[in-house]
Amino acid sequence: MPDQKPDFLLNLPDVGRLAERWATTSEKSMALMTKFMANTANPAGNPTAPDQSAIRAFQDLAMRLAQNPMALAEAQVDLWKGMVDVWTKTASRMAGIEPTKTGMNGDRRFAGDEWEETVAFDYIKQSYLVVSDWVQNVVGSAEDMDPQSARKVQFLSRQFVSAISPSNFIHTNPKVLKETVKSGGENLLAGLNNLLSDLERGEGQLKISMTDEAAFEVGRNVGITPGKVVFRNHLFELLMYEPTTEKVHKTPLIFVPPWINKFYVLDLKPENSLIKWIIDQGHTLFVISWVNPDDSLKETGFSDYMTSGILVALDQIEEIVGEPKVNLLGFCIGGILSTTTLAWMAAKGDDRVNSVTLLATMIDLKDVGEMSVFVDAEQIKGIEKKVTGRGYLEGREMAEMFNMMRENDLIWSFVVSNYLMGREPVPFDLLYWNSDSTRMPAKMIVEYLSRFYRDNAFMTGGLEIDGTPIDVTKITTPAYLLATKEDHIAPWKSCFEGTRSFAGPTRFVLGGSGHIAGIVNPPSKNKYAHWINPDPKAAADADVWFDGAEQFPGSWWTDWGKWLKSHGGKMVPARSAESCGAEILGDAPGEYVKVRAK
Repeated sequence: MPDQKPDFLLNLPDVGRLAERWATTSEKSMALMTKFMANTANPAGNPTAPDQSAIRAFQDLAMRLAQNPMALAEAQVDLWKGMVDVWTKTASRMAGIEPTKTGMNGDRRFAGDEWEETVAFDYIKQSYLVVSDWVQNVVGSAEDMDPQSARKVQFLSRQFVSAISPSNFIHTNPKVLKETVKSGGENLLAGLNNLLSDLERGEGQLKISMTDEAAFEVGRNVGITPGKVVFRNHLFELLMYEPTTEKVHKTPLIFVPPWINKFYVLDLKPENSLIKWIIDQGHTLFVISWVNPDDSLKETGFSDYMTSGILVALDQIEEIVGEPKVNLLGFCIGGILSTTTLAWMAAKGDDRVNSVTLLATMIDLKDVGEMSVFVDAEQIKGIEKKVTGRGYLEGREMAEMFNMMRENDLIWSFVVSNYLMGREPVPFDLLYWNSDSTRMPAKMIVEYLSRFYRDNAFMTGGLEIDGTPIDVTKITTPAYLLATKEDHIAPWKSCFEGTRSFAGPTRFVLGGSGHIAGIVNPPSKNKYAHWINPDPKAAADADVWFDGAEQFPGSWWTDWGKWLKSHGGKMVPARSAESCGAEILGDAPGEYVKVRAK
């Protein structure tokens, strides 16, 4: 009886099919090579690339570690002990003694039985985790480093250890090896084609596909809540949404979204749309949809988003519905703009804003978390140099910054799935929105990063809009501040500091999850939790506030809905663009939101 062939010989690929696919791949490779070489030879600069300050930070780290040889020796001993422990457990398994499985505590890189059932891969995984923890512990152990330099070396060190994870390589990922044997290597060829397609889409620069973008279209299956465009200028479109109730609150609500990305993250689909939920609660809702700028708006500054944006929108709403007051909702940089506008209005004696809600908004930007890695003085100079000639910051460059802050979820998981496993990205509306990036006008992005992030101008003073000093302590408008517990863009403790800034009554609520998932959390899902302590100004700091807060299950939307209702005024007959006699320029979500950055 002939010997049974190994699995990999039983799964040889169709040679003719592979040859045909390889010919196509080769042709595509050659077409992209010229673009890739051009990008490499003449880089345009990249806010995610290490700069001279990073090099100096690592040099400072090395010097400080060298000055404390005892601590370094202890760290080496800890590494040795960790590796010995891994080897001891591995040797026991090889001897037939199975130790208790450790599990990965939610580390999705090593999900699946293959990583534990095979001794070799379990050893690779455990060894990597020991070394990874050791590197980050050593980097974090240097004493008396400048906090900014320390954060930079910690961030970049984490990027390094994430990049070298065995899950990211063919020969050390059992799932990839298994798929390679099963498919006869077609997964790797499909992955190469995916890689080349992403390079082609990025015109020679890698733009990782996170979802099947062809599965979505703004206005067709995302951003579909019915409404009308009732105003348009060079900077924004104003959307007025159709009511779903017979009566509505007298005071309308205006949503000021960030222009770093697009507003329809709050209107992805009806079941998780905050926009639809607001309307269903009986509010007349207006939404600003910002333009996706090109070089014609390169001289547009931060103040223009107020004077030609939010203030114009307030005038239009009063003209359309005949109500002098509005409730204001701002998200992220839209919340920073809303706060700036309120301070400007306070200085002018303008009391048209009845209440303000700020989502994931930092007023005191003293500690911006990992964002500080990208917005120090040297990085800002590099960004300024790059955008001056072009007229805008590419949407892709801003997206890469945010992706690096969650590198395993938003970069390496797709490298493995798309390029090693050879899978096509699956349709996912949130990732479609995440890839639908927006540009930033040159003047605005430099002003914003310099004044708010670098200078913390809200707190340190000196911020003026058209000659009017901006003092947030003069804001007496009732405020609702919502932060999320795992937010990596607007850390919740920094958002909490905003409660000390406003002079009026302030409510602070902490939601679960992160910057987007924690906001887009409808009550029907019953996910996460939220924490409330009704007197934030009495707490000495964020930790004291949290220790005294009560945890409630599910979404923060219900708490905010009650608060907003108390500021909504009496009920009146429902209003629509048609019933108000507004000039209708088109259907929501409008035209500006459909313009995609290259």
